[in-house]
Amino acid sequence: MPAKLKPRLPAIPDDKLTDRQKELMEAIRSGPRGRVSQGGPFGVYLHAPDFGDLTQKLGAHARYKSGLPPRLSEFAILCTARQWRAQYEWHAHAPIAEKAGVAPEAIRDIKAGRAPKKASKEERAIYDFVAELYKTRRVSERTYKRVNGFLGNSGTVELVGILGYYTLVAMMLDAFNVPLPEGATPAFAEK
Repeated sequence: MPAKLKPRLPAIPDDKLTDRQKELMEAIRSGPRGRVSQGGPFGVYLHAPDFGDLTQKLGAHARYKSGLPPRLSEFAILCTARQWRAQYEWHAHAPIAEKAGVAPEAIRDIKAGRAPKKASKEERAIYDFVAELYKTRRVSERTYKRVNGFLGNSGTVELVGILGYYTLVAMMLDAFNVPLPEGATPAFAEK
């Protein structure tokens, strides 16, 4: 088993937060997320609070105000977490996806890196869209039309925005070796 990676950014005790860092945590906690800790991406954002504030606002929109149904947005988040093998992102969103209606079998298939056989037609179209976009950095006309046909223009823009935001989160978590919560089991073998 590989050695546990050491976090690259120190946790900042609440009594050591600057006024700007306190404002950021208050903004995060007063929004739809409710009471959150400094774990996950939020602890990273505290080290650059102006960037963190903009980022958390985008994340709040992507997660809570998107025009996509939660089942589809959480499905897309899991596809992104799997592409990046982002442990924390998967840990946080797999239970949310299941609660939003993504079939447990589909979640297991995505986690294993397989196309989900038990996914709905819309989820499968999103899976193919995400896989193609990450693999080729483009989306074919056929794949685009499948997704745009049920999401429309606004929904397709939001889907790509969700993918971009959760790619940013995965990069932050991985670049700074953000650990899983105590007792959590990694979803993927270490990279």
